[in-house]
Amino acid sequence: MNVEVQDEGDSGSGQAVRIIVDAHEEVHVLHPQQIIAYQGPSSGRSDRLMNVQGMYRKRKLIRAEMSGPCSFVAALPPGYRIKTLRIGGHSDLLYDFRHLFFYTKGITMESRILNMKNMLVTRDVVKVKFSGEGSIGILTEGTVCEAALHPVEPLYVDAGSVIAYPENAKLELTVYGNHLASQHMSYHWKMTGHGYVLFQAGSQNRRFERDNREDGIIKRFLREALPFGGVIIK
Repeated sequence: MNVEVQDEGDSGSGQAVRIIVDAHEEVHVLHPQQIIAYQGPSSGRSDRLMNVQGMYRKRKLIRAEMSGPCSFVAALPPGYRIKTLRIGGHSDLLYDFRHLFFYTKGITMESRILNMKNMLVTRDVVKVKFSGEGSIGILTEGTVCEAALHPVEPLYVDAGSVIAYPENAKLELTVYGNHLASQHMSYHWKMTGHGYVLFQAGSQNRRFERDNREDGIIKRFLREALPFGGVIIK
């Protein structure tokens, strides 16, 4: 399987990707409505109902099974990209199921139930782990970054930007910095452990653009200077 970017796009037009499925390969697409072009035998696409768990977590009813040889073009919403990750053996990373755009045949998923605190922050009940041999396509907002965890020295990552983190990681929802810094930042995960964390830059980019478009230096000053001004002043 190969994923080719058709157009880098911008914040207003989105991006298109062409996915080439080789003979004897199979790709499960969890957003089939985004497929805008297909080349291959008509029998190469077979849509199926998701199981109940998938319907709940993805909030979708249908997935498409694309059997090679074929190729198709998927349109992505503005600001989104697909990051292809190779899975070999057993990965200990936990992902939000809603980020999953496709996975290939040979990949299996296991559910992990979150504790109550994490449920409230992530607005999800479970995360998923992938194992087997194959690839997954993750729908991300902007550039995907990777940072190593340390068993003692914490890594702080914006809670809304995290894509995946190791199952062994210790997480604490917090803010950091001095009094002014902690008042106007978003909540962050304070993480320690072993392995790598994946996170995305797109949501912060949109906040930056929004703030720079807002009217007036006084409004921007009040938002940053007042306690929780970013929440109160829109």
